[in-house]
Amino acid sequence: MAAYSDRGLDQRDGRFDLAVGVGTDLESETQAIDWRSKCSIAACLDVLGDKWTLLIVRDLISYETRTYSEFLGSPERISTNILADRLRLLTSLGVIERTNPAGAARNNAYRLTPSGRDLRPALEELGRWAQKHLKQYYPEMVESV
Repeated sequence: MAAYSDRGLDQRDGRFDLAVGVGTDLESETQAIDWRSKCSIAACLDVLGDKWTLLIVRDLISYETRTYSEFLGSPERISTNILADRLRLLTSLGVIERTNPAGAARNNAYRLTPSGRDLRPALEELGRWAQKHLKQYYPEMVESV
């Protein structure tokens, strides 16, 4: 078993349990990632492959910081429970961070970490691919990043 205490990661049998915390105080809640395979693309999709996570990253690329309420105001209309879950996951993985870890969660903003900023080229490529191959099916589509 390998423990990654700096981010609250605990590995058991190909599964990572993420201790989900706010700032440096870990809460009792954990999330688990069940890795589907050893493939790096599959591992990336295990973390980023749902329909909401990359939209959170997109908003942070576009606006630099966003509060919980601002994320809720996005046109895709993410539900509160899914937003809270994805913010906890991305924070635990070091993709995003709170701008004021000691401040109240309600008014705190999130920003990308260097790890999160490294996703920008991938999102730009996905956007270019969509413009090239999906625009004909959805002419109202706009460029995002």
